[in-house]
Amino acid sequence: MDTQSSEKESTASTPSVRGKNDPAWEHFSLTTGVDGKNVYNYMYCENSYKGVGIHRIKYHLAGIRGQIGSCKKVTHNIRVMMQELIASMRKDKKKESNDYDMGDGDDEYENEEDMQEIPHPSVDVKRKRKASGTLDKYLTPRTTSNDPSLKRVFASKEAIWRAKMDVAHWVYDACFHFNALQSPYFQLAIDAMVGIGRGFKRPSYHEIRVGLLKDCKKECQLLVETYRSNWEKNGCTIMADGWTDNRQRTLINFLVYCPAGLTFIKSVDTSDAVKDAPTLANLFFEVVEWVGPSNVVHMVTNNAANYKVAGRLLHKRYDNIYWSPCAAHCLNLLLKDISSMPHMNYLVSRVSQVIFFFITTLYFVHVHLRKLKVSVFLLYLL
Repeated sequence: MDTQSSEKESTASTPSVRGKNDPAWEHFSLTTGVDGKNVYNYMYCENSYKGVGIHRIKYHLAGIRGQIGSCKKVTHNIRVMMQELIASMRKDKKKESNDYDMGDGDDEYENEEDMQEIPHPSVDVKRKRKASGTLDKYLTPRTTSNDPSLKRVFASKEAIWRAKMDVAHWVYDACFHFNALQSPYFQLAIDAMVGIGRGFKRPSYHEIRVGLLKDCKKECQLLVETYRSNWEKNGCTIMADGWTDNRQRTLINFLVYCPAGLTFIKSVDTSDAVKDAPTLANLFFEVVEWVGPSNVVHMVTNNAANYKVAGRLLHKRYDNIYWSPCAAHCLNLLLKDISSMPHMNYLVSRVSQVIFFFITTLYFVHVHLRKLKVSVFLLYLL
C-alpha cells in the first residue's frame, strides 16, 4: 500500500514539477484569493485571472484569442517565443488532423477550472470592448519600415550583408540597370516575400511571361476604367508632350489628367511625318474620340505656331474643348530670354562656376562644409 501511495504521489507531482519548469511561469506572479483559488497576476498588462492554467497563460502571452484575452503590452520577442512554444507543443502531440489553427485546442483545458477575470482597480469595468476582426489571423502579415519583424531587429550585420549580396548577385547576373532598384515596387516585392516567410517559391518564367502579365494588364485596365468614370463626372485635360529620345526620334506622348490621376494614352512617332497644323489636328481628333469629346474640356500643348493652329482647329470642331499653351514651356522660354540679358549672362556664368566647384570637389565639401560660412562664400563668388 505504501508503495502504491508513493507512486501516486510521485505521479501527481510530476506535472507540477514539469509545469514549474515552463518558461511561461516567469511572466506572472501567483497569489491566493479570498476563496482559496489561485490568482494569476500578469507582469505586463497587470490583469488578474482565476481558474487558468499554464496553457491559457501561453495563449494570453502569445496574443491568441479564443480561450483568453490577449495581452496588449507584452514585448514582441516574448510573444514570438510563446507562439513558438505553442507550435512546438502541438507538433509533439502529433495530431492526426492538419488543423493548426491556434485558436483551437479545447482538449488542453480539460483539467482547468472556469476562467474568471479579476478587473484591475484602475480599469473601468464598464468600458466598451473594441471590436476585433477575425480576418487578421487568416492574412499573412507584411513587414513595413515602421513595423520591423523580430528577425530583422536581431539580425546580425553578417546576415544583412548576406541578404544584400544575394540581391546584388541576382542584379548582376540578370544585367539589370541600376536605376531599376529605384522602383517603388522593388521594396513592395521584398515586403511581400518576407511576409510570406521562408520557402516562398519565385514566380516561374512562364508565369511572368503569360499569367502574371495578363493579370497586370487587367489591373491597369480596371484602373483606367475607374479614371474614365471620373472623366465623365468631372471632365479631363488632354496633354501632348513632344520630345526627342536618344535615337533622335521625335515623339509625342498623349496623357489624360483628371482629379483622380494621370493616365498615359499612347506615344506617336512623328519623325517621318510633316508636323504641320492639319497633321497635328488629326492626331488630336483621334485622341479626343478615344477619350470622348463630351469628357474633354481642355487641351494643353507647347506654344509653337503649328500647335497653336492645331488647337484652333480642335476648338473649331469641338466647341467645348479649349486649347492653352503649357505653363512650364512658357516659363522655360521666359527664363531663357532673361538669361540672355548681359548682366544676367554674367551672373549665370558665375553660378555655373560655383556648381562646377561643388560637383568636382565633393570630398572637400563633405569635410569642410561645416567649417565654411557658405553664405559669405557664395556672395564672394557672385
